[in-house]
Amino acid sequence: MAHTPFIPELNRSVQRCLLLAMLATCVLVAACGFRLKGATPMPFDTLYTNIAQNSAFGASLRRAIMAASPNTRIVEDPAQAEVRLLQLANNERLRELSIDAEGRVEEYELNLEFTFQLVDKAGHQIIAPTTLRAIRELPYDDTLVQAKQSEITSIFQQMQQSMVDRVVRLMSAPDVAEAIENVQQLPAVEVPEDIAPVSNDPTPSGNTSWGAPTLKPGGVF
Repeated sequence: MAHTPFIPELNRSVQRCLLLAMLATCVLVAACGFRLKGATPMPFDTLYTNIAQNSAFGASLRRAIMAASPNTRIVEDPAQAEVRLLQLANNERLRELSIDAEGRVEEYELNLEFTFQLVDKAGHQIIAPTTLRAIRELPYDDTLVQAKQSEITSIFQQMQQSMVDRVVRLMSAPDVAEAIENVQQLPAVEVPEDIAPVSNDPTPSGNTSWGAPTLKPGGVF
């Protein structure tokens, strides 16, 4: 049987070629500006928001900001913040979408709207008042009220998290960094110094805000 002493040397040559190819690929990728997905630091170090931290939406928002921008600190005093994330309005609504021949609801539409702005201490609008909307449709069966209630709760929670992610992406966008660099050129609004936190939890009356609606037969919530 013939010996092939050159094979180990060949393997080493192949390994060297593969290593060189990998290094060349890394250089090309870096030259193209590619980077792995990770934290996107926000262009400010301190932030105040009037969204109460003891609300589900407020807690989720704070976690998302800390994860995306670890160097950004959320402060409780507006005067100590470089920028202020201010909730202007929020609405959560459950609407009858379709009804069968007997007048029973067959499908609901879940609506979520959140309006906010981002300003600096002087009131310069870094992000002008912006309304984000989310809509989901849900088939309904009035014989499964409790199960559908749980499903509605889950869907609204998913919509809330999606809204949080969108807010964080907007605050991390290059446009925000550019706006902060040229903040004196931005329009300004009057922002009161005493900005009280607003709660986003459901009220006992069932008029919900960032929480699950209380579904009742007939579509009242």
